[in-house]
Amino acid sequence: MQTPYDWVTIAIFAGLIVIFLQRSQPDSSVRDTMISYLPPAIGCAVANYLGNEGYDLLAILTIGLVLAYIALVIKPYEFFKRR
Repeated sequence: MQTPYDWVTIAIFAGLIVIFLQRSQPDSSVRDTMISYLPPAIGCAVANYLGNEGYDLLAILTIGLVLAYIALVIKPYEFFKRR
């Protein structure tokens, strides 16, 4: 945990875990497949690697793509609206 990429990607991954755990509860109206969480998880790992290797622009672009995927596919904001 030495670079900003470590902290940012871990924070995004932790948010994914929270969303997945909330949606896997029996009383949740939103159901996701576990496979839909694989691309952003891999994206976090790739972004962290790129950032740690000095490819700052690619790392920032990858983080942006991960956040866009989360917003468009996983849609955490719909879950919070329904509560």
